[in-house]
Amino acid sequence: MPIYEYECQKCKKVTEAFQSVSDEPLTSCPDCHGSLKKLISSSSFQLKGGGWYADGYCSSKQGKCESSSSAPTPCGKETASCPCTT
Repeated sequence: MPIYEYECQKCKKVTEAFQSVSDEPLTSCPDCHGSLKKLISSSSFQLKGGGWYADGYCSSKQGKCESSSSAPTPCGKETASCPCTT
Protein backbone atom coordinates (compact mmCIF):
# COMPACT_ATOMS: atom_id res chain seq x y z
CA MET A 1 0.00 0.00 0.00
CA PRO A 2 1.24 3.50 -0.77
CA ILE A 3 2.16 6.01 1.90
CA TYR A 4 0.36 9.35 1.63
CA GLU A 5 1.36 12.54 3.42
CA TYR A 6 -1.08 15.15 4.69
CA GLU A 7 -0.41 18.58 6.23
CA CYS A 8 -2.77 20.10 8.77
CA GLN A 9 -3.89 23.60 7.77
CA LYS A 10 -4.27 24.58 11.43
CA CYS A 11 -1.23 23.17 13.31
CA LYS A 12 0.99 22.54 10.21
CA LYS A 13 1.87 19.02 11.41
CA VAL A 14 2.63 16.49 8.64
CA THR A 15 0.93 13.10 9.01
CA GLU A 16 1.70 9.92 7.05
CA ALA A 17 -0.99 7.35 6.28
CA PHE A 18 -0.85 3.88 4.71
CA GLN A 19 -3.85 3.86 2.39
CA SER A 20 -5.10 1.90 -0.56
CA VAL A 21 -5.45 3.80 -3.82
CA SER A 22 -9.22 3.39 -3.58
CA ASP A 23 -9.46 4.76 0.01
CA GLU A 24 -10.95 8.21 0.58
CA PRO A 25 -8.39 10.92 1.51
CA LEU A 26 -8.10 11.87 5.18
CA THR A 27 -9.90 15.11 6.08
CA SER A 28 -9.30 15.66 9.81
CA CYS A 29 -6.01 16.07 11.72
CA PRO A 30 -5.58 13.38 14.40
CA ASP A 31 -4.07 15.96 16.83
CA CYS A 32 -6.07 19.19 16.53
CA HIS A 33 -8.95 18.09 14.22
CA GLY A 34 -8.05 20.80 11.66
CA SER A 35 -8.50 20.22 7.93
CA LEU A 36 -5.84 18.23 6.08
CA LYS A 37 -4.28 18.91 2.69
CA LYS A 38 -2.72 16.05 0.71
CA LEU A 39 0.94 16.66 -0.11
CA ILE A 40 2.73 15.60 -3.27
CA SER A 41 5.96 13.84 -2.33
CA SER A 42 8.95 12.64 -4.30
CA SER A 43 8.63 9.21 -5.80
CA SER A 44 11.11 6.48 -4.97
CA PHE A 45 10.96 5.25 -8.60
CA GLN A 46 14.23 5.79 -10.48
CA LEU A 47 15.40 4.75 -13.93
CA LYS A 48 19.01 3.63 -13.74
CA GLY A 49 21.47 2.58 -16.39
CA GLY A 50 22.42 4.03 -19.74
CA GLY A 51 20.26 1.95 -22.04
CA TRP A 52 16.83 3.51 -21.70
CA TYR A 53 17.99 7.07 -22.38
CA ALA A 54 20.50 6.36 -25.14
CA ASP A 55 18.16 3.95 -26.92
CA GLY A 56 14.91 5.88 -26.77
CA TYR A 57 15.56 9.58 -26.32
CA CYS A 58 18.77 10.40 -28.12
CA SER A 59 18.70 13.47 -30.37
CA SER A 60 21.55 12.24 -32.60
CA LYS A 61 20.60 11.38 -36.20
CA GLN A 62 22.50 8.08 -36.00
CA GLY A 63 20.45 6.88 -33.02
CA LYS A 64 23.41 6.66 -30.65
CA CYS A 65 24.40 9.40 -28.27
CA GLU A 66 28.02 10.43 -28.26
CA SER A 67 29.62 11.12 -24.92
CA SER A 68 31.54 14.34 -24.53
CA SER A 69 34.11 15.31 -21.97
CA SER A 70 32.27 18.53 -21.06
CA ALA A 71 29.44 18.54 -18.56
CA PRO A 72 25.93 18.54 -20.06
CA THR A 73 23.93 21.75 -20.06
CA PRO A 74 20.16 22.06 -19.49
CA CYS A 75 19.47 21.95 -23.23
CA GLY A 76 21.94 19.10 -23.87
CA LYS A 77 24.29 21.13 -26.11
CA GLU A 78 27.97 21.72 -25.53
CA THR A 79 28.78 24.72 -23.34
CA ALA A 80 30.20 26.83 -26.24
CA SER A 81 27.04 26.51 -28.38
CA CYS A 82 24.45 26.36 -25.61
CA PRO A 83 21.96 29.25 -25.52
CA CYS A 84 21.21 28.41 -21.87
CA THR A 85 24.66 29.47 -20.67
CA THR A 86 25.02 32.76 -22.56
